[in-house]
Amino acid sequence: MEKINLTSWGDFILLGFSDQPQLELVLFVVVLISYLLTLVGNSVIILVSCLDSKLHTPMYFFLTNLSFLDICFTTSIVPQLLWNLKGPAKTISSTGCVIQLYVSLSLGSTYCVLLTVMAFDRYVAVCRPLNYTAVMHPSFCKASAGIAWFSGVGNTVIQSTITLQLPRCGHRHLHHFLCEVPAMIKLACVNIHANEVQLFVATLVLLLLPMALILVSYGLIVQAVVKIKSTKAWRKVLGTCGSHLIVVSLFFGPSSAIYIQPKQSYGHSQGKFLTLFYTVVTPTLNPLIYTLRNKDVKGALKRLLRREQNF
Repeated sequence: MEKINLTSWGDFILLGFSDQPQLELVLFVVVLISYLLTLVGNSVIILVSCLDSKLHTPMYFFLTNLSFLDICFTTSIVPQLLWNLKGPAKTISSTGCVIQLYVSLSLGSTYCVLLTVMAFDRYVAVCRPLNYTAVMHPSFCKASAGIAWFSGVGNTVIQSTITLQLPRCGHRHLHHFLCEVPAMIKLACVNIHANEVQLFVATLVLLLLPMALILVSYGLIVQAVVKIKSTKAWRKVLGTCGSHLIVVSLFFGPSSAIYIQPKQSYGHSQGKFLTLFYTVVTPTLNPLIYTLRNKDVKGALKRLLRREQNF
């Protein structure tokens, strides 16, 4: 901690896991491996989806967006986290903190909306198969993805700007490993009730509402699946929808615990580990879920490898 006290005035101090120094080396190795797997796994999905013409469908268009989002989301957080885990210096410059706050919140918000759009795509594919091509038109898919990205940018412009305007009275010790809105609000030396209300409203719109829409979509999908008599078709539906549903659970579960659950119901350590799960672990698991559970992606990978061998 001696090194932390010598940092420049403009730096923020990310305390992170410094209260558990015995875990920092383990976390460094785990986070580094997870990050490398995230980069490789999601890059493979993007490459395969772009190169294989059989995957030029709405589902894989959204999956490509999700993989790109995974890469950007983890990159906005993990390099700084690794830097702080590897040594005694736990600082991040004020500029770096502001950039991380805007970028990570924007990408996290986009994540919520994109997963909702993907649930709608699965609903149309299962419940309205005859109208699928007409509804999920390429222009509609691009517009839906655009709305997801735009909503993320809009949310971070509002939330991050309001959060950064709070007077901190010199407070700069963040009990977290990243610059995140809930952690930044705690640095304020004024009444933050209005900010907490604003955060709750934003959470309601970009976290609870998407969760509700996804649940409704899958409720309708379950009703449709029950009526399917073909075992082959039934398994295919469960395969594609199951992958998405697992990803939804992995992301929305921990993130909702952070943004919805009352602060007094979990300690600092639990909150940090939950954040670590949805910012680092989930993006690592997504490619594995979609490749191991998806015959189309596995088939495309085999075709791509066969093509490379022949070349």
